[in-house]
Amino acid sequence: MDSDAKTAAQAELLFNRLSKRHRHLKKWARRIGVDAYRLYDRDIPEIPLVIDLYGDAVSGALYKRPYEKDEAEEERWLAAMADSAAEALGLKKELIFLKQRERQRGNSQYEKIGKGNIWREVHEGDLRFRVNLSDYLDTGLFLDARKRRSLLRAEAAGKRVLNLFAYTCSLSVCAAASGASEVDSVDLSNTYLDWGKANFALNGLDTDTASAFRFIREDVLSFLSKAKAKHLAWDIIILDPPSFSNSKKMQTDLDIRRDYHTLIKNCLALLSPGTPGEASRKGKLWFSSNARGFHLADEEFPGFQIKNMQKEMEDEDLKGKKLPACYTFIQSRRNDA
Repeated sequence: MDSDAKTAAQAELLFNRLSKRHRHLKKWARRIGVDAYRLYDRDIPEIPLVIDLYGDAVSGALYKRPYEKDEAEEERWLAAMADSAAEALGLKKELIFLKQRERQRGNSQYEKIGKGNIWREVHEGDLRFRVNLSDYLDTGLFLDARKRRSLLRAEAAGKRVLNLFAYTCSLSVCAAASGASEVDSVDLSNTYLDWGKANFALNGLDTDTASAFRFIREDVLSFLSKAKAKHLAWDIIILDPPSFSNSKKMQTDLDIRRDYHTLIKNCLALLSPGTPGEASRKGKLWFSSNARGFHLADEEFPGFQIKNMQKEMEDEDLKGKKLPACYTFIQSRRNDA
């Protein structure tokens, strides 16, 4: 089979798969009030795409193949898959954005790759989030964190919340919308903190200078050190670091496989001890990582109850898919480490 015939056959396979998935998922999405969800995640090995629906548009990515392919041929193939997706979903071809993604190092997944300036507002229940479909590898809203956003919203009322590596602050929005007493969002990027402020504004959440919702541009490692010196504490801390970062704005590079223990330990030291004997009043750390094969052992952090939350992060559009590692930490006894 020549390459054109092979591409046509794969486009038909993708059309059939997307049509079936869309028929199934749109009913679920309508029922729970979401309009951004995953349609396809490398379901067919020879079509290594991830395809996400955002209302009337698609943002997706081609993952690097295990073999070399002519660049021009790859572009033709990707265009054919985009045409197939548009036809299957009944969308305009110009609103299908498929980018090429390789294993990322540093902050490259967050760097601008285009100037299309195609934005949408998407819904999760009564919350709204601003996403960019054209200009970055990632849209500004991680769909595989949907359940985490929901769980955080359910438990953050009246709590002091710290969101580290906050990105576009979607988790901060959920905490603030729940009635959190304070929400601090820390990130090195003014671009993403401004995006976070826009997400707050979309949801009618006050971000003026007197607000209890603060946006802090700082290296997380430096912020944690200063917070410890000031004896600050939070009831909920969210730690969702990149797997690797060597940003020039940071004091040192970050490799989560090397540095996770120190990062987690520094966060645990900032958790509120809560009310003795009441687990629901104790501070909680939410830690997640996209590092391949990442796993924590309970004995690494004595004095804390560690719960693996990965299975609880699964949603209808993510069933059977590889999800980020996700753990919660709650103090089980006095820990002054």
